[in-house]
Amino acid sequence: MMVSFSIGRSSRTVRKMFVPISPDIWNMGRFATVDDETIRKGECTDIYFVRTEEVLRAAGKNPQAALEVTTGELSHGWGIFCGLDDVLSLIEGHPVHIDALPEGTVFYPGEPVLRIEGTYTDFARYETAILGFLCHASGIATAAAHIKMLAGDKAVYSFGSRRQHPSLAQMVERAAWIGGVDGVSNTCAPEGVPQVGTMPHSFVMCYNSVDEAFSAFDRFAPPDVPRIFLCDTWCDEKRESLAGARCGGTGIRLDTPRSRRGNMRTILEEVRWKLDSAGYPEVRIVLSGGLKSEDIILYRDIVDAFGVGGAIANAAVIDFAMDIVSIDDRRCAKRGKKSGRKQVWQMSDMTHIVLPEGDLEPSGSTPLLEQYIRDGVVLKRSILSDARKRVSTFIKRTDASTPNRYPQ
Repeated sequence: MMVSFSIGRSSRTVRKMFVPISPDIWNMGRFATVDDETIRKGECTDIYFVRTEEVLRAAGKNPQAALEVTTGELSHGWGIFCGLDDVLSLIEGHPVHIDALPEGTVFYPGEPVLRIEGTYTDFARYETAILGFLCHASGIATAAAHIKMLAGDKAVYSFGSRRQHPSLAQMVERAAWIGGVDGVSNTCAPEGVPQVGTMPHSFVMCYNSVDEAFSAFDRFAPPDVPRIFLCDTWCDEKRESLAGARCGGTGIRLDTPRSRRGNMRTILEEVRWKLDSAGYPEVRIVLSGGLKSEDIILYRDIVDAFGVGGAIANAAVIDFAMDIVSIDDRRCAKRGKKSGRKQVWQMSDMTHIVLPEGDLEPSGSTPLLEQYIRDGVVLKRSILSDARKRVSTFIKRTDASTPNRYPQ
């Protein structure tokens, strides 16, 4: 295929250059992304898996293999399992089995969160995508759960989708919602997840004054949109917060740049004092702007809600690895890993025990790894509300100051 590009023009001539374009270019996304079908076909993978397939097939070798996904370290001592739904969509129709923890389940270092079994070359090249789905989503869900745990009864909103490639927005917001946030900002969030956010600084700057901006928003925004006004655009936070309250604001949001914050605690106390003394004790304070875990701890007693961006969306991935634990029903593992299929048992006190599959189950325990795919048939899907409820239950029973309260 030849594509024509005009590269120069004069009054008498038009020069053109003809550039050969590979047909494969049309399979790639416009925005430097990989399309769903390429991932689905296993063509987005590490090259050594392709070479592994080639050599195994040439050698006439293709064993039955079982591989388990585990991690050895977790920054909080625990993690939230997420990303399974994408794995099921990826593997559906391939002649393999998958057992996994339900999404939203807490896990600890060394515990298998997913097992895949089948003829090795039927799924070898999918390891890259499987780990990518699980590592990224689990990292975001874990960060969201930790921040929500620190915030206690104060609301936490996910404001960080702009910190990630836009093609990932739905995954980011889905994982954050499973992790426990109270709302998300991106319009591509999964159906049923509440979208939050009222105005940026640019909206306020389209008007001559904050009073004019707030009045316009109150007049024309749909009635179901909260009147939470951004109060740090032009001048002192106290002054703009009071203007917001007078315009009918139910809340004010501070997003003060780091270069202007000085003592943020003092600013928050002054704003709260000013609102209370002016007769607006019911007006809530929402804080955003580069917040980290330590900020949640510092301000949770005076702030009513937190808008958290990069600390959730840019969370470190969970460093999962996928390793063989059985070849042709023979227990085996590489150095540093434990051989054989396993089951994770949750005890009545919420601690976990990992035992070889088939061992006698501990008294009063519940098996956590469940069947999700058999011979390529998806037996059940992840339910978003159930995943979120699992995390909520964990948060309520866990003290954030002792994050490894329920170690393996």
